[in-house]
Amino acid sequence: MAEVVGVAEIRQKVEEGLRMNIDPLQIIEAMRKGLDEVGKKYEKGEYFLMELILSGLMASEVANLLKPFLKAQGLRSKGKIVIGTVEGDLHDIGKNIVATMLVAGGFEVVDLGVDVTADKFIEAVKKEKPDILAMSALLSIALPYMAEVIRRLEEVGLRRCVKVMVGGRPVTEEYARQIGADAYGSDAIEALRIAQEWMKEREKGSEGGR
Repeated sequence: MAEVVGVAEIRQKVEEGLRMNIDPLQIIEAMRKGLDEVGKKYEKGEYFLMELILSGLMASEVANLLKPFLKAQGLRSKGKIVIGTVEGDLHDIGKNIVATMLVAGGFEVVDLGVDVTADKFIEAVKKEKPDILAMSALLSIALPYMAEVIRRLEEVGLRRCVKVMVGGRPVTEEYARQIGADAYGSDAIEALRIAQEWMKEREKGSEGGR
């Protein structure tokens, strides 16, 4: 059983880092690397559900703590994003970090949660009319469901209406291309950067059409 570190202890360390003027994005990156390691150990059976849940609680605590500092850095691109962990995967650690970064960046985020079916993604796109659809997965067995969502978007005529970003530990840039996604976000920082660039391109397109 892995040594358990309390959420309060993690919070204290993050607060100490912020007092030392450590860049909040560096803290996010360190947290991402730690979560990647947790995911690997979980799939290998070295970590159990308790460790996974505790890691998620810690990540959420850190993300909430960093949110005002990230806003203060001027990450203010705006748009609407629907996000969720695809069907067959109950993990929300990485998704929650990405969602927090996007909110901190000025985006309106609709979080569908975990084990989200293709039907639920389609319903959300119809209802929310987002600029971006973001899908996450931690387990390799859930990857085919990402492709299924994109296939369904094309089937119902919504694919051209929304940008699709995918990410998560087993996802690669090559896989994203294979399934027809618009981008692969390797981590929360990259996901935010991509989303901001997309919105800037849309704004330029709107101005050019006037």
